[in-house]
Order: sequence, then structure tokens, then C-alpha cells
Amino acid sequence: MFERFTERAVNVVSESQRLAAETESSEVMPEHLLLALVREAKGVSLKLFRMYGLSADGIQQEVEKYLIKKPSMPETIPFSRSFKEILKHTVDLASRSGNTNILFEHLFLSAITDKNSNIQAILQSFNFDIYNSREILTKLVQRKIKRLEHPEVEEVEEKKSSFESVYEGEALTGVFDRAVSKLSAKGYEILGTEQIMASILETADSELVKTINKYGLDAENFEQKLAEQQSRQAEYEDKKIIFTPNAFLMMNSALQTAKELGSSVITPEHIVLSVLKNKKGLAYDVIKSLGINGDKLLEEILKPIEKQMPETLTIMKLAKEEARRIGRNVVGTEMFLLGILAEGTSIAFEVLNDLEITMKDARLVVENLVGYGNEYFDKEIVFTNRAKRVLEKAWLSAKKSSKQKIEAVDLLLAILDEPNSLAMKALDQLGVDAVEIKHGIQGVR
Repeated sequence: MFERFTERAVNVVSESQRLAAETESSEVMPEHLLLALVREAKGVSLKLFRMYGLSADGIQQEVEKYLIKKPSMPETIPFSRSFKEILKHTVDLASRSGNTNILFEHLFLSAITDKNSNIQAILQSFNFDIYNSREILTKLVQRKIKRLEHPEVEEVEEKKSSFESVYEGEALTGVFDRAVSKLSAKGYEILGTEQIMASILETADSELVKTINKYGLDAENFEQKLAEQQSRQAEYEDKKIIFTPNAFLMMNSALQTAKELGSSVITPEHIVLSVLKNKKGLAYDVIKSLGINGDKLLEEILKPIEKQMPETLTIMKLAKEEARRIGRNVVGTEMFLLGILAEGTSIAFEVLNDLEITMKDARLVVENLVGYGNEYFDKEIVFTNRAKRVLEKAWLSAKKSSKQKIEAVDLLLAILDEPNSLAMKALDQLGVDAVEIKHGIQGVR
């Protein structure tokens, strides 16, 4: 029976048994359950108790009025019939609300609606509003198994990165200096993907260029093929800006790639990856004309980056796996939270772990918030705009601290800066708030 209970729910039952022994009772009674619920309450449940001034010490005195002490207790204290009825009702509640697992809130809801014990009488002595609390808890546990839309998908278009935020940083200074020189030599005024790629290929001693060379692309044959192109039309769409539209798209993509790979700086690797990923512009046209397999080259460039296993890259990969697990091709902030917990070694994980947030319970809360999507997806995993915003804030935090890599703690702090995100809603249901988490981060840094 208890294999379906979350860790928090199991802890409540265990605490009830311990309280039965502490109060020298011959059976585990519903009153023990009520006291255990107050002691183990977090999040919304804790707020409900506090709203009516219920504390563990205060309610214990009231509970003990209804308990009959029997000194000759058995080694294993059995559940009373009335306690078993509440457990049975709890399982039924979970099934009716669409949950395969039994949550703390199911136990709470079942206990306060039980009319065969003294629980309601005890609560009424504290002026606890059972009806209002029942409505709140019912909404909290109600779950829709299928949802077509991810709740965090926003209609508002994300703000594009500025030109300065794209190219700033020592890693790209030489690349852009050479690219601008090539631009002047050709008599062009607008920087395109072809000048940027050509300038990257000129750094023959870099590991990136050595990898690209293995696929038959070097500075010389790139320039030869580029000379065969009849026009720069592939660089333009509707309008002319400081970058050609495709170059600007590529650089913004490189910025996003850097963030997702856990880097606080944009490197030539990120630019080449974005060219291969977006498959647009003269640079890609040249690569394609040379018969190079862009997907294989992309994988080859990623290998040494992934070997370094930066925290954020690992978290991003795990977040995508969590999305796929429940049939989604969208990653929101809630999947970032699961990714941090799944990574299991960072400061951010330690803080959440110290606050007793487990992967099992977090998964159940997230599933309750986002529901399940279709079983399979052929499309690429994408990020919600809110998730991108969190990643942007984490990136800026890392840059401000002069870090080369985005750390998990930067990601967690960025999540805390989005109070309306699904990740924060999940944390609230798990019984923690931003103040507790920030305090925990300060304690381990």
C-alpha cells in the first residue's frame, strides 16, 4: 500500500507511529495523524495551519485530551480501525483526483474531512475553517492527465539580444577584427556569415579548426568556394542591418548555444555550431557545396565540450530527458529544477537537498503542474521564453562574477528571480520559499 506514497506522505505515517509510542497509546489513532500533519506541514499546508494559529505544541495539548494511555504497549503499535479508514479514503481521493501517487495533501484532505474521529472537533476548537481548507486542498491535488499546451508557453515574443551582447568578450575579439578587415577588403558595409566563418578558419592552430579540417573544410577551399557564389542574396531576407539578417540570427543562436552549453562567454565553437544548426547563409552554403556532413561535424565539435561536463550543460541535458519522460517537447523552468536535482553534485543541489526536496517528490509535483503530453515527439526539444529568460539571467550572473562557466547556483538564483514561474510554484508546493533557498546558498558559498 505505502509504495504509492510520496516520501512526505510516508514521513507523516511514520511520525504518527512514533507519536503513538511517545504518548503510550496501544494503537495509532487519527489524532496522532493530525499532530503528525501539523509537524510535517510545508508550503500551502503549512500556510493553512498558520492562518488559524495552529502549532505543533498547541495542538498536541488538545490531541492528548482524546488519547487513552495504556502502559503495556506491544512492540509494534498497530493502526486503529479509524486510522485505516482514513488511509483507505486517502487512496480513493488520490485515484479520484487523477494521481497515481498519494501526496501529503491527500492525507491532509482525508484527515480533515473524516467524521468518525475527533479530528474535526480538535480543529474547530482552533476555529479552523474545514470547508475553506478542503476547497484549497482539492484544487491543489486535482490533476489533468493530458494537457495539450505547456502551462509556461508564453505568447509574448522573447527580447532579442543586442549587437553588443552578442560579440563582446575576448574569445571573439580576434574573430571580429579579422571579419571586419575582410568586409572592408570586399567593399561591403554589412557583416555576413561568410566573413565570420572565414576569419574563424584562419586560426589554423585551434582545436576547433583542426576538427573542421578533418571534414575537408579549410580557409583556402572555403575562400575558393565563396568566390564561386554569384551573389550575397543568401545573406539577406527583408532588410539590411549592421549584420546581415542571417548573420544576426547566427550570432543570437551562438549566444543561446553558449548558455545551453554552460559557458558564460561566446567562443568560435558556438558560432560554428550555430551555423551548422541553423543551416542558413553563405557560410553554410559553402560547407554544403563541399559535400560535408554538417550533422556529423556538429557532433564532433560538441564532443570535447561535453567531455568537460559543465554543470549547466549536464542540467540542460537532464532537463530535456525529464521533458521527454512525460511526453513533452517543451522545457520550462520546472524542468530546470528537476535537472538540478538529477545532476546531484552542485551547490544548488546541496541547498535543495538540505531543504528535504527529493527528486521523487519534485517529479510528482511537476507532473501535477504540467500534466502529460503526447507519448512521442519527433520535433526538437525547445525552451519556453520564461526558461530562456532564466538562462539569460544565469548567464549574466556568471559574467558579473567573472566566471567562465554558468554554475547551477546561478541557474537556481535566476529561477528565484521569476516568482511566477512553474519552478517557483513547484518549490512552493514542496514547502520552501525563495528566502530559505537564498539563505541556504549563502551558507554553503
